[in-house]
Amino acid sequence: MTKDQNAEGHQGQLDELAAIVEYSDDAITGKTLDGVITSWNPAAERLYGYSAEEIIGKSIELLVPAYGIREIRAMLATIKAGERVEHHHTTRARKDGTEIPVSLTASPIRNASGKIIGVSTIARSLTKQEESFELSRFMMEASLDSLVAISPEGKITDANEATVKVTGVPRDQLIGTSFSDYFTDPENANEIYQQVFAEGMAVDYPLTMRHRDGTLTEVLYNASVYRDAAGKVLGVFAAARDVTKQVLAQRQSALHRAWEMERLAELERFQRLTVGRELKMLELKKENANLRKRVQQHDADLDKV
Repeated sequence: MTKDQNAEGHQGQLDELAAIVEYSDDAITGKTLDGVITSWNPAAERLYGYSAEEIIGKSIELLVPAYGIREIRAMLATIKAGERVEHHHTTRARKDGTEIPVSLTASPIRNASGKIIGVSTIARSLTKQEESFELSRFMMEASLDSLVAISPEGKITDANEATVKVTGVPRDQLIGTSFSDYFTDPENANEIYQQVFAEGMAVDYPLTMRHRDGTLTEVLYNASVYRDAAGKVLGVFAAARDVTKQVLAQRQSALHRAWEMERLAELERFQRLTVGRELKMLELKKENANLRKRVQQHDADLDKV
């Protein structure tokens, strides 16, 4: 391959890279090691509200809330040391002053000799994810059922207020503890999430939850796995419906039915005894009548003599 072909190939790679940056949905920016912005793609303009003309040459601190200045300086120091910062969740300020949650990945930019000369940052807005999370939290808290998220290791990773009420344990103390700790039969509780991981779901699984004051609550658990965008199973989401009243009603109904069956059997025994007595009385009456006839016949025979 000739020198011109090498140069052409290199230029083609640069053009391709430039196109990727230009049309990326993520905000991609370049900065000096002192935090001065040197490049700014269209997605950065959409995310932060500044045009490239307005922002290039300005300090990255313009995009950072006052309370985040120390954080951005620490990040720049990390890059200077040759390290990479990945998926760092933080807050940035838009041109209009509004603050937005973002996920940042920052990497050192090196020259041909390997010297670090700048910082490349990819930023992705987390606004939709946070809105989705807030909606999910609202739906969890609106539920009267106990809702929990369980890790593959059987640890609680999230719980709603209904779970706090049924266990008597604050949410921050529930998180990180074993799911099975809050049931009268931990082995059966373990089975539910193991079954879900194996089969994908569990339906109306009966368990008894124990409040830390000793109060018991009969529940039916329904659970299924939840996955990330790539389809990887992250854990189990389980919902427990309080069926204590129904269970008590069923038990009372069963006791009442048992009493009715026992009473029916007793009445049947009495009836058989009564019928037996009546038959015996009829036999006695018949025998009495026959004896009377015989006595009368005997007396009549004597009179003839």
